[in-house]
Amino acid sequence: MTCDRAKRFPLGLADLVREPRRPEGRAGETRAVASGKPGGAKPATTAAVKPVALKPANATPATVKPLHARPAATVATPASSHPAVARPAAAQPVIVKSAAVKPEAARAPALKPSTARPSQIKPAASPAGRSAAPNVALSSAMALTSERVRERMVERLRANGVTDPRVLNAMSVVPRHMFVDPGLATQAYEDAALPIGHHQTISKPSVVARMIELAAAGRPLANVLEIGTGCGYQAAVLSQVARDVYSIERIKPLFERAKINLRPLRIPNIRLHYGDGRVGLPAVAPFDAIVIAAAGLDVPHALLEQLAIGGRLVAPVGSQEGQSQVLTLVERAGPAQWRESRLDRVFFVPLKSGVI
Repeated sequence: MTCDRAKRFPLGLADLVREPRRPEGRAGETRAVASGKPGGAKPATTAAVKPVALKPANATPATVKPLHARPAATVATPASSHPAVARPAAAQPVIVKSAAVKPEAARAPALKPSTARPSQIKPAASPAGRSAAPNVALSSAMALTSERVRERMVERLRANGVTDPRVLNAMSVVPRHMFVDPGLATQAYEDAALPIGHHQTISKPSVVARMIELAAAGRPLANVLEIGTGCGYQAAVLSQVARDVYSIERIKPLFERAKINLRPLRIPNIRLHYGDGRVGLPAVAPFDAIVIAAAGLDVPHALLEQLAIGGRLVAPVGSQEGQSQVLTLVERAGPAQWRESRLDRVFFVPLKSGVI
């Protein structure tokens, strides 16, 4: 070896034989090199390969730092048939790249917009209290059969003498259980009046059907006035028979409750009013039919005046002693002529003036 060559390559041949050339690998990997002895290879933590500084003959020694590697990522195995290089014990060392690690938010699936049906949206609870809280449907087992239960109710109505197909259809499509307290929902389709709070009740299905059939009398109805909205059930049934339904309630919590009960049904032809039912709605009169869901000692004259000629008014009328009430039909025959018929014995809450 010439002097110039020795300056450029300070290592001797013996050095190259003792420490063979280190195989190339990926950046960040450390491979163990066998020592050439039959006993096996040294662990990666005490690798025999040491970095060698290349320097000219007369230059100041410089230290070359090795690349940073993770010693724990590799494990040397006993020498195989090729003693020069030891193989890893298992697979190749796992190299975690920062680009492959995504934030948790990036890996989370995209949220899809809600596609809930209007019937599954529940109105928010009202701060007014339980009386204004929205009613809920029956349990899943009852909800599946509520239509069948309503059909049985309609069969009973037909057997009791209700014949108008419009009224029977209206009673079959309006879910009465949505208008009563959840604890009474299982009794919703029985022929019974149920409490709705504030000393008021929802009328029996047979009474509701009877009053609407008497008011309609087989005629097409345009404007209809209801006195005493209550929970809103009778207004919902009337909406299936008449073009426009106006309903007045004098008790503010019940007025609010009726609005909440009717909202999920999305009935477009009901207009609720908070006010004195004995005064009526003269601005909207005349009405083809008026249904009064409370009993007074007489029929208010203001309501008789708001009845259209040929129109019919149905109301319970009580006696002076308060012992009995009779369902009364009033027909307007002329500008100053009304005809009255007394029909069935009933029981209603009293008809009062003013608002509360």
